[in-house]
Amino acid sequence: MIETLHFENLFIRLKRQIKQARTILSDTSEIIETIGHFFEVGKTKNLAPLRAIQLDDPRFSSYSDIPPLDLKDYSTTIALQELRFVSVSDYNYEIKNPRVDLFGDTAVVTFGITQTGVLVDNYSFRGQHLSMESRGTFVLVKSQKWKIVHIHLTKISD
Repeated sequence: MIETLHFENLFIRLKRQIKQARTILSDTSEIIETIGHFFEVGKTKNLAPLRAIQLDDPRFSSYSDIPPLDLKDYSTTIALQELRFVSVSDYNYEIKNPRVDLFGDTAVVTFGITQTGVLVDNYSFRGQHLSMESRGTFVLVKSQKWKIVHIHLTKISD
């Protein structure tokens, strides 16, 4: 009898832990997918996802790996991201070693990223090859979906 109760309690605990693990894996997958959507904008030139995956809130902030390097709010960030992604043709990226740390409804994502492409000058019809290594830290919060609330990209090489 005691042994049966012990196994039942153990089984209930394992079921709870499996459910929690599935939630964590699901959240981690959705977060990594959100970061991918952010950089995919450079390839697709479809700018709509930028507004969909970032939280339009006065507390939103970002630092970029290209000028201007000051701290920016949501609307300035969106405008500069749109300009950045449409100005680079043949854009490609590789996210390296992403790490997701969950703190309840907040996530911190750190990663390395390589970005390449051709920076197009529409006035002179010339292009300049772009190849950049950066480090990224994104902070996301979950309400119904995971949304980016802070971006920090730091260029580490040309």
